Amino acid sequence: MKQDVNHQNMLARARIVLDTHRERLLSKANVVGVGVGLQQTEGHYTDTIALIVLVTRKLPPEELAEADLLPEEIEGFPVDVQETGRLNAMGRAPG
Repeated sequence: MKQDVNHQNMLARARIVLDTHRERLLSKANVVGVGVGLQQTEGHYTDTIALIVLVTRKLPPEELAEADLLPEEIEGFPVDVQETGRLNAMGRAPG
């Protein structure tokens, strides 16, 4: 039970940290979304709560301007960059 409370507290804190840094992260080239979730390592989820940054394509650092580089962590939370491809909003179905 105590572990569940700690997990919920960490999620709440991660959401606050993300809200504080959301605009800065979304302003970077190639970023299409941000969120809070479990960090992935080699395609597998871990138990680590992370700030998730969705990008159209993962690029090597040398292909990005310095201002567009993402930090490895923000306020103690790891930044997990996940490639999604291009995202398109779906319109409402007619009728």
